[in-house]
Amino acid sequence: MIKNSILSNLIAVRNAFFLEVSFGITVNAFLLLFHILWFFLKHRPRPTDLAIGHLALIHLVMLITVWVIVADVFESHDLWDDITCKVVIYLHQVMRGLSLSTTCLLSVLQAITLSPRSSCLAKFKLTSSQHNMCGFLLLWLFNLSSRARFLISTVATPNDTFHGLMFVTQSCSLWSLSHIPRHTFSILGIFRDASLIGLMAVSSGYMVNFLCKHKRRSQHLHSMRFSARASPEHRATRTVLLLMSLFVFLYLMDCIVYSFSGMWWNSNPVRLCIQMLVGNGYATIGPLLFISSEKRMIQFFKSMLERHVSV
Repeated sequence: MIKNSILSNLIAVRNAFFLEVSFGITVNAFLLLFHILWFFLKHRPRPTDLAIGHLALIHLVMLITVWVIVADVFESHDLWDDITCKVVIYLHQVMRGLSLSTTCLLSVLQAITLSPRSSCLAKFKLTSSQHNMCGFLLLWLFNLSSRARFLISTVATPNDTFHGLMFVTQSCSLWSLSHIPRHTFSILGIFRDASLIGLMAVSSGYMVNFLCKHKRRSQHLHSMRFSARASPEHRATRTVLLLMSLFVFLYLMDCIVYSFSGMWWNSNPVRLCIQMLVGNGYATIGPLLFISSEKRMIQFFKSMLERHVSV
């Protein structure tokens, strides 16, 4: 009876995970396709479009890699060698870091876009689009280097039992670090995440303050009917603010689940799937905020469909 209950819970959690990941892959691919088509068809992009497309690409790759990881948790393929383990685990960790970094960059870019001409941020408006590519390159270099330890510590799980190996999947394990390096990496990781989230909080606070001032000014100068209509910049700002709130909430939830379930490579597949469900919620729900608030997307695909039908 207990075994049947455990098995049913395992199947339910596994199905929920794969449903979440499948949906996340679909919406991120759709969002990425829109931004690629919008760019190559010579439409004028917004300053934040490149960051949103980059974030969709990151989440798409991250969800694909986590699908591969969890699939190997439930059933070992016996085909993974050291190189495969290193690539999959390292790529997943890099994408998680890039997700946080790009979200932070998106928040800063939106704050710059929203800033008035009299603001000290106004001087970055003309140069932000030119420096976006450099910013993305720096983010990639930073995250590739900061996660490099996974290239060294990840190995294919040997047939014999070794002390000091930590479970990741059925095929892959991690060599445990000694006391000082382990705590050093933990402190550096906490400092990195706290700094990026702090920067997101500052930029979000700036945007909220600006929107509140603009709302009071609009209500004073115009009728309520006119002030109720939000500009595209304000709609985009509200979407980014919702995205920041969603990220912080799910990040805190991920930390709570991590604390209660132990290390994420714990050999219990149910605990691993629950943490993966929470940890990848942002990559799945985040694109829906952009899609639901993006009027250009509906108009764009509607015009493409009309052209196709007319031809």
